[in-house]
Amino acid sequence: MPDIKALETAVDGLLNQEGMELVDLRWLQENGRWVLRIYADKHGGTTLKDCEYLSNRVGAMLDAMDAVECSYTLEVSSPGLDRVLKKEKDFLRFSGYQVHVRLKEPLEGQRNFKGRLQGVEAGLIVVDTGARVLNIPPSSVEEARLQPDIDI
Repeated sequence: MPDIKALETAVDGLLNQEGMELVDLRWLQENGRWVLRIYADKHGGTTLKDCEYLSNRVGAMLDAMDAVECSYTLEVSSPGLDRVLKKEKDFLRFSGYQVHVRLKEPLEGQRNFKGRLQGVEAGLIVVDTGARVLNIPPSSVEEARLQPDIDI
C-alpha cells in the first residue's frame, strides 16, 4: 500500500503549480483492482481537458517517484456538485450551503445530519438542521458533502 500522506503532499504540490486545488484523494480497491482517485478543482470549474492534462502530469510524477508499487488505475475528476468538504477552508467557503454530514460515532443516536452549513466557529463545524444547531469537531466527521439544490 502506498504512503497516502506522501501521495497527497506530492499531488497537492503539483496541482498548486497548475493553479488548482486538491479536493480529495482516495486509494481504494474496486472490482479486484486498485484505484487512485483524485478530485481537483479550480476557480471556474474543472473541465474534461483539465482532467486529461492532470492525469498525464500526475501519472508521470508518480511513476518518476515510484510512489505506487502495484498495478493501479489513476482517475482524475472534478469534485462534482456534491463535493466532499474536508478542510476548514471548505467549510468556510461553502458557508450558507446545504450539507450532509456523517459522523464517525452517533450523536444522540444519530450519525447522519442534513442542514445549512453556518461555517466554522472556535474550530467547530456549525450546521443548522432546522431543529437545532450542531457544533461538530472536525475529528468526529466521517464525511461531509454539499447537498446541491436542484430544481427539475
